Amino acid sequence: MSLTLHFHPLSSFCQKVLTALYENATPFKPQMVELFDPAQRAAFLKLWPIGKFPVLRDEARDRTVPESSIIIDYLAQHYPGPVTLIPTDPEQALRVRACDRVIDLYIHLPMQKIVGDTMRPEGSHDPHGVQEAKAMLQTGLGVLDRDLGASTWAVGESFTLADCSAAPALFYANEVAPFGETHRNVAAYFERLLARPSFARAVAEAKPYFHMFPKDKLS
Repeated sequence: MSLTLHFHPLSSFCQKVLTALYENATPFKPQMVELFDPAQRAAFLKLWPIGKFPVLRDEARDRTVPESSIIIDYLAQHYPGPVTLIPTDPEQALRVRACDRVIDLYIHLPMQKIVGDTMRPEGSHDPHGVQEAKAMLQTGLGVLDRDLGASTWAVGESFTLADCSAAPALFYANEVAPFGETHRNVAAYFERLLARPSFARAVAEAKPYFHMFPKDKLS
């Protein structure tokens, strides 16, 4: 098998790529990495010194591809399937990539900042940074709520890269700052994402690790 995904099921950015892979039933070898295991961490850092999930290794093309959005773009170019996650029309593709960036930068990353701060050692928390992240998360949710309108998916009526990005970002954001009553378009959209078989599979595979998510520390 040519493709190997180095990942962890609980990681939101890994779920983003898993959703894309499952959408097109793309064959790949899942290589789960436990970063707390010294040997696994060392092997992963040898593959990708930045040490961030996910990383796709393509033996057939001798390519190591990091970063979730780039991995999905790479899959669309070299391993396309029946679901066109990157539109062929350049203008529509630009809209999809722009939405992906908004979700990752203004929903996904602020959510991770808030969650990550709960796992810092006592005395090393960043309350100011957390407050900034909470404000940015609300702004990002507001932008998405406004832009969704009556659309079924993030950018129109086709499931794309932007939806792969939104699904795990909103899953965890809803734990950090529940949006059911404040962002009705996002809430309805999130229900559609949860019902999407590709993302539902990623969530099911993450369930055995949910105890690692610090939900009790979030306020």
